[in-house]
Amino acid sequence: MKFTRLENLIGAGSLEKLKNTTVLVIGLGGVGGYVVEALARSGVGNLVLVDYDRVDITNFNRQIIAVSDNIGKYKVNCFKERIKSINEECNVSTYNLKIDNDNIRDIFNIKIDFVVDAVDDVRAKVSIINYCLEHNIDFISSMGTGNRLDPSKLIITTLDKTYNDPLARVMRRKFNNTKKITVCTSLEVPRKVKDKTVIGSNAFVPSSAGLLIASYIIRKINETKFN
Repeated sequence: MKFTRLENLIGAGSLEKLKNTTVLVIGLGGVGGYVVEALARSGVGNLVLVDYDRVDITNFNRQIIAVSDNIGKYKVNCFKERIKSINEECNVSTYNLKIDNDNIRDIFNIKIDFVVDAVDDVRAKVSIINYCLEHNIDFISSMGTGNRLDPSKLIITTLDKTYNDPLARVMRRKFNNTKKITVCTSLEVPRKVKDKTVIGSNAFVPSSAGLLIASYIIRKINETKFN
């Protein structure tokens, strides 16, 4: 059985409820891709994926879907195929679009148990967080992972407690109550890079953030739904 070892850890009842859970992941880059990978390998039964981008050669240093055969293909399609090769029983819905205030309601046409905001665009992040807060949907938002080298500095906290994170600093100005916003952030001071127009990245910080987020989701669902 594919999930025997996970079942041994969390129990058959918990695994069964994971199969009935729906997680929406918005943004399938270095962070979001590893969230999807881990959730698929954890038996989550329903995944909704949102991204507008195609796989590019510049993705190869950090994105799990970036392989030669996928260059030029839409990320949502690549992930749907990958998930089916991991867990054919997982129901995968995809939206090939960029989130904004005009289309965000379109992707919430089914009951969503958990939302992962893994996008880079500040306006999109604000739209996602506001929607989740207004509709009382559990979520976690990924802050900055670029220009960093130490994955051990990643933590999950609330937006009001973030520091050394330029993206989190911008996001704090967008909300009155930042204590209600759960985020994955790095405590590492971003490193100065030679070309400031290009964000430095690597294979281990974004992926570690994605795995940390996936772990949080599994544990959070376990606390709220399995007991």
